[in-house]
Amino acid sequence: MADSITALVTEMGRKARAASRALLGASPAAKNAALTTLASLLEERQAALFAANAKDVDAAVAGGLEKPKVDRLRLTPAIVAEMAAACREVAAEPDLIGALDTQWIQPNGLLVGRMRIPLGVVAMIFESRPNVTVDSAVLCIKSGNAVILRGGSEALESNVFLMGLVQEALAAASLPPEAAQLVPVRDREAVAALCRLDEFIDVMIPRGGEGLIKTVSSLATMPVLKHDKGVCHAYVHGDADLDLAVPVIVNSKAQRPSTCNALECLLIHESLLERFIPMLVPAFAEAGIEVRPCSRSLPLFQKAGMEVSPATEQDFGMEFGDLTLAVKSVAGIDEAMAHIARYGSRHTECVFARDMAVVLRFLREVDASVVLHNASTRLNDGGQLGLGAEIGISTSKLQAYGPMGLRELTTTKFVVLGNGQLRG
Repeated sequence: MADSITALVTEMGRKARAASRALLGASPAAKNAALTTLASLLEERQAALFAANAKDVDAAVAGGLEKPKVDRLRLTPAIVAEMAAACREVAAEPDLIGALDTQWIQPNGLLVGRMRIPLGVVAMIFESRPNVTVDSAVLCIKSGNAVILRGGSEALESNVFLMGLVQEALAAASLPPEAAQLVPVRDREAVAALCRLDEFIDVMIPRGGEGLIKTVSSLATMPVLKHDKGVCHAYVHGDADLDLAVPVIVNSKAQRPSTCNALECLLIHESLLERFIPMLVPAFAEAGIEVRPCSRSLPLFQKAGMEVSPATEQDFGMEFGDLTLAVKSVAGIDEAMAHIARYGSRHTECVFARDMAVVLRFLREVDASVVLHNASTRLNDGGQLGLGAEIGISTSKLQAYGPMGLRELTTTKFVVLGNGQLRG
């Protein structure tokens, strides 16, 4: 079985490499046509897509998959509309391939430039969310990369259907369907086989839980761009606008708690506890947020009428993935930043403060792919930050840090124009 999976994945790699060369010569119009056709197919084939997705969801529920993962698995008309909109938005973006970022003339007359080029063949291993199949394929096609996707076994029916639409759109635009491929097997050996395929794959992107990231990072023989778990914090400084902070904190936690950019831990300046916690309790109760407070904040939540369970050491640094929120009192920005450095995952961090010296220090010193001031952590998203769509949120610092859009899926090469120059 392992040999047959290795043979399957190897052949996919060969086809992807050939397709990546074809994409280098593809016109922007052809790539855009594929994306706009895909948007239309998503809208026209919704009934069949939902039928395929229902098979995955029903099997996941019957198999006891955790509720947050079932939530990420389920497709809705709103999610399909977002996928179609992302196709059209990415198609409308300028084509980066072949553009010169910079150019200069050397004293000997050489004209030197840096030309933007695709990474080549991208492989992505991800869990649950089937809309990632479309977002990833769209960004890779537009940026001239071939892509091989291996989604979670729980989403296979949905992903196979979606990849069929992607390949139909590529063929309609006279582009090689093999430019986007999906590994069509559930066996985990496919992950190991992909990780060994450095002959054909230029970069590996794992996107999912801690276990997946560790497995791929340990097996991969090509560069890895980690898209790791999100242990996201918000720090409320002593001078913060509390009326502004309450709805932003609720949105950060409750708007979609199963996502990697949802808030997991709230840090409150100790001077604010008696005033701020009574403001939070009714908002948390309305949103269904369960609180795990530290020993200092716990009696204040109880006094405000909220039933709470005390936080344990394991609750700090935990990606809950649901409506559970850890809360901790801190003495100030230094303790807040130290807590984030110890328990955070370099994903998304937020500060609420009026003092711009505090704000700028937090923005400068906190190590995370996106650091926000007075705004929801849920905004760490390629679409929300103006990238059109994203292939994921990189927590690696090399090549990309944060949401990966079109530019982050490209690199540059030097191009040099001369007229007979020699090196002396």
